[in-house]
Amino acid sequence: MRYIKTISIFLVLLFAVQINANVNETAKLGSAAPNFTLTDSKGETHSLSDFKDKYVVLEWINFDCPFVKKHYDSKNMQNLQKEYTEKGVVWLAICSSAEGKQGYFDSKEISKRIKDHGAAMTAYLVDEDGKVGKAYEAKTTPHMYVINPEGTLVYAGGIDDIRSTSVDDIAKATNYVSQALDELMAGKEVSKKYAQPYGCSVKYK
Repeated sequence: MRYIKTISIFLVLLFAVQINANVNETAKLGSAAPNFTLTDSKGETHSLSDFKDKYVVLEWINFDCPFVKKHYDSKNMQNLQKEYTEKGVVWLAICSSAEGKQGYFDSKEISKRIKDHGAAMTAYLVDEDGKVGKAYEAKTTPHMYVINPEGTLVYAGGIDDIRSTSVDDIAKATNYVSQALDELMAGKEVSKKYAQPYGCSVKYK
């Protein structure tokens, strides 16, 4: 009886360690993207694992950040979202702003902003405690990630190669997200796997 109890305790502890390891998993280029589950602005839950066999883009967002405004006021981000979701890409915008900090909005305000901007992300996910953002080491808004259908993280970093808030720079910049997706869909390896992210700092609690 004592033996069975000891084994049971060991299994419970092992399970707890496995759960903890999963929570503390961090994203690494060339490795499996850490799974996560978040609630969207409509109250629905989404897990990364729901999108197995799909291309997935993660976009860290803060609608009040000037760098994010650059891409939304110009419709650049929305055009990217529309172009690639029409090709079957899952586009998840993630907000890791803590309550009371810049970029944090209630669901009504999020819905209004999405509508006003004509945004076309698959879902706007709320990461209020910042756990997902920290697991992916998201540092800025925007901070972009591309995950291939095998679940591997193949791109992480800035949206493009011109670090500015000027709309005029968009047309001159190399967009690393579209470049990565186009290469993947053409059966090629991603040529630019990492670029220094730029933007506003993520407003973690």
